[in-house]
Amino acid sequence: MVLRSRVLGRMAFGAVVAVGLLASAPARALDPETCAVPAYLLTSESTLSHVAAAVKARQPLDITVVGSGSSSLAGPDGKGMAYPARLEAALRDKLPGIEVNVALALRPKRTAAEVAEELGKLEGKPALVIWQTGTTDAVRSVDPDDFRAGVEDGVAALQKLNADVILMNLQYSPRMETMLSVATYNDTMRVVAQERNVPLFDRFAIMRHWSEAGDFDLFGATHGLGMAKRVHDCIGRALSKLVIEAAHINPAELGLQR
Repeated sequence: MVLRSRVLGRMAFGAVVAVGLLASAPARALDPETCAVPAYLLTSESTLSHVAAAVKARQPLDITVVGSGSSSLAGPDGKGMAYPARLEAALRDKLPGIEVNVALALRPKRTAAEVAEELGKLEGKPALVIWQTGTTDAVRSVDPDDFRAGVEDGVAALQKLNADVILMNLQYSPRMETMLSVATYNDTMRVVAQERNVPLFDRFAIMRHWSEAGDFDLFGATHGLGMAKRVHDCIGRALSKLVIEAAHINPAELGLQR
């Protein structure tokens, strides 16, 4: 059983790496209507009060993404094309006149509990922290109760820093979904988000929607940076919509429209 678990873990990790790179198989050319996200996936009953206060006061909006390997891209232009940078660009476009700064704090191959121990020591004083987690726990088959405790501890630590929090769950991969109990970890994050009153960016459901809509071929066997850059751009733009929605920001009312 131990050997089988290790083999499945290695296979699952391979699937994670594959979806992290993403397929370079044919996809529709991206236009404003491509990689659209259903409204219900970008709606939250939770409020990003610190984000709202910063924008209303026209103060710099500082955001930190606590992520893993799938938060970044390789190559000389990888940093500027990864979703944290695309989120920054999208928010600057939506909030002209507001200084938006998105920093990336990489915590690769660490469980939620391991990352949670460090979240109370984040650099700076971000108004918002986007915590991407769940993949390593799923690959390692971490006990769901331990995973939940880790996520709860991490969110509590961030809220003690007077930061808004958005939880981001796993990426969608057809192959990974057949190897891992991803639903268990996604459901756990959804429950914690509701109990701690923080928005959940359901990356898994969003990417599955794009796959089913034909925006991206996530079943492809070959992978490259081209599609990865497009997916990261779409994730960044979708995140910006959730931030604006959850902060209840109306750029027109604040005189922030171009």
